[in-house]
Amino acid sequence: MPTLTQLEYLVAVERLRHFGKAAKACHVSQPTLSMQLRKLEEEYGILFFDRSKQPILPTSEGLGIIEQAKAVLREMGKLDHLGKNRKLEPVGEFKLALIPTVAPYLLPLFLEPFAKRYPEIKLFIEELTTQNILDALENDQVDAGILVTPLKGENFLEIPLYYEPFWLLVNEKHPLAKLSAVHEEKLDNKDVWLLSEGHCLRNQIVRICSLRGKPGIFPNVHLESGSLETIIHLVEQGHGYTLLPHLATKTERLSRGTLLKPFSKPVPSREVSLVYRRTQYKQPILNALASEVRKCLPKDLPQEKSKAIEVVKV
Repeated sequence: MPTLTQLEYLVAVERLRHFGKAAKACHVSQPTLSMQLRKLEEEYGILFFDRSKQPILPTSEGLGIIEQAKAVLREMGKLDHLGKNRKLEPVGEFKLALIPTVAPYLLPLFLEPFAKRYPEIKLFIEELTTQNILDALENDQVDAGILVTPLKGENFLEIPLYYEPFWLLVNEKHPLAKLSAVHEEKLDNKDVWLLSEGHCLRNQIVRICSLRGKPGIFPNVHLESGSLETIIHLVEQGHGYTLLPHLATKTERLSRGTLLKPFSKPVPSREVSLVYRRTQYKQPILNALASEVRKCLPKDLPQEKSKAIEVVKV
């Protein structure tokens, strides 16, 4: 019968695809980790990993046991949580991830009120791209994520928090600055600045603008930026335009030379949700988190979907 420690080592190697990195993550020496996995392989009579590959890969025989090991560790985590936290109010550790185009604008709104209202919740927060959050949820590295939905897949549940309209940020000298409201058909790819690949905001802007081909202001410049602030500064210099989510318009510093233009109805918007695994057992903390976020949102940010909103797919 395998020990929980052996299962933890097994799952760590599968996740990191490297014995040294897995040992470091488990706070043991590599020989110790390797020895325990060798014992487990001898007990089951199979090899869990193809060590000839770089990075190492699970064998077809080992995959089923690895997935079951994840399920066992997940249930043990649930048992431990329930055993230590028998109080009615939300308590315990909770790991939350947010996408970079949400985190800097949403966290300052709810973090302090949440921390004061729930002092017995130990909250760990990190910024990750959408795919990295989904991977972390699958591997039980985070308990929930705040990201743009709806998502594809049956492994996750979503609690919509708010619907965030997009605004057009444009230099006052740009032809679009003359419009009182912008229709999506007025946008093209030659003047738009986008975030780098991996950001869901990039994908949504591409959909809104119905972009074809590679966007770019200068034909000999290809920009891969992970920062909205960088793009805003480029627009300030009179080059092109970009789209900003509503909360970003309230906190980013915009120069006098730029204008924010609303979209014609239905306004392109993004649905921002709290996402978690179907097997998540920290429901009281999830509910508390969703409730506190909603309480701290600006009054002009819709929390319900309406006909005036067009939700843009991820």
